[in-house]
Parts: sequence; C-alpha cells; structure tokens
Amino acid sequence: MPGRTNKTGTGLPVIILCGGQGTRMGADADAIPKPMTRIGSKPILWHIMKHYCFYGHHDFVLTLGHLGDQIKQYFANYEILNNDFTVELGNRTEFSIHEHHAEQGWNVTLADTGPHTLKGGRIKRVEQYVDHDRFMLTYGDGVADIELNALIDFHRRHGKIGTVTGVFPPSRFGELFTDGDRVVEFSEKPQVTSGLINGGYFIFERRIFDYLSTAGDCDFEFGPLQQLASEGELMVYTHTGFWACMDTLRDRKHLERMWESGEAPWKLW
Repeated sequence: MPGRTNKTGTGLPVIILCGGQGTRMGADADAIPKPMTRIGSKPILWHIMKHYCFYGHHDFVLTLGHLGDQIKQYFANYEILNNDFTVELGNRTEFSIHEHHAEQGWNVTLADTGPHTLKGGRIKRVEQYVDHDRFMLTYGDGVADIELNALIDFHRRHGKIGTVTGVFPPSRFGELFTDGDRVVEFSEKPQVTSGLINGGYFIFERRIFDYLSTAGDCDFEFGPLQQLASEGELMVYTHTGFWACMDTLRDRKHLERMWESGEAPWKLW
C-alpha cells in the first residue's frame, strides 16, 4: 500500500477536501481553487494545516479537483515561495535556500480525484493513501480553534465509526439532530435550523470507507453520513468556541479583517 502515514506515530493522517468549485466566491471561483483563497499572505488551506500541525498531525492527503494543478504547484514550489534563495542563472546545480520556514516535516499527498466528483467519491479515491486505522477529515474552507486532543479523546471513548464536530453558527449549513452525544439524524443544509450544525472536523475509523464508493456521484453528507446516523455510528463533539466557514467573498473579507487585526482565534501556533 503506497500510504504516506505512520501507524505507530502519535499523529493521525488528515484528509482535506479541496476539490469543490466554490461557486459562491464570485469571479475568484474561475481563477483559483477555493482552498487557495488567501487570508493574509497565505491560503486558507495553509491556515487549516497549521492548526492540525499545532496538535502534532503532519500527514495530509489533499483531494484535488477544480483547478487542482494550482494546489500542486503551490506545494511543489513551497520552498521557493516561502524562503529567500540564490540561483546562478545558466547553472542548474547552483541553487541555495537561505532561510527555513516553520513548516518542517509536513507530508503532503496531492491526489487528483476528478473535477466533478462528489465528496464521498473523493474520500474513497484516496483510501490507498491512508495507512492508518483512524483518520481525521475536514473541509478546505473552514477555520476554528477546536482543541483537537479533546476531539480525539472523545472519539476514542465512544467507540463508534465516526465523529462530527457540531458548532453553532448561521443556519445555512447541515443540521445535526442529537440524542445526547449520539447523532440520530443528519440533515444537509435545511432552510431553517436551530441548534448544532455540521462544522466538519471529523474523525473516522477506517470502516467509513465501506460506506463509500469511487463513483463520481457518491456523496458524503447525503447518504453515507445519514446511514451512519441511522445505525447509531455517528457521534457529535460539541464545539462552543470559534468556527467560521469561508463560503462567500463576504466571509473571506471578515476572516481577512480578523487576521490583519491580530485577533484571529484560529491562530494557535
């Protein structure tokens, strides 16, 4: 198996969904993939990864789709883009990087999962890169100050297949209907909601792959998560702190203002 992760390490592999088109981001959606939208000088994807690395999780699998080549280019050229360097023109062997950024030891697998594949199909298509019995998963457009150690402890204690983080922001996201800590119904993006909604930041046992297929129309929220909930195999970790999703240009500007003010709650590093 060509996995990149370490079964014996303390960190868990992290799948980040990076393939959507971000249609509500306006003209930017046609120019850059949504996870590459910058907050400050860095893509929101970088902010998400820094959060996971803060808690010791350095193995990432990025599911690419819409304009995925830009994400590949970003990481392929990461050392050049994030360091000073000297190059002797005409001599390819004379290339010196003068500084070292703080992102040491990141293992990033970039997997092309198709331009139009739904999220469930994307996750199933990177199964081969997850060499671990348990992994984390999140969307490529949300930031939070979630205490990941507490999230992992919660997941380990309940012994079910999946954990979803429930948060309390606006009503345009998928709602979680719960009985204590157990999810009894998963409703994706209802018109009117109250209470907890799906904030992403999932943890799954490897058995989740049995609920998915590589088909391009295999969804994730519709179908697999609903089935887990109906079987009593999906639990909710309630997060009452900061959470924000960059769903629109207005959301991006709000996050940008927070970052520039030096009061970005998700910046734990």
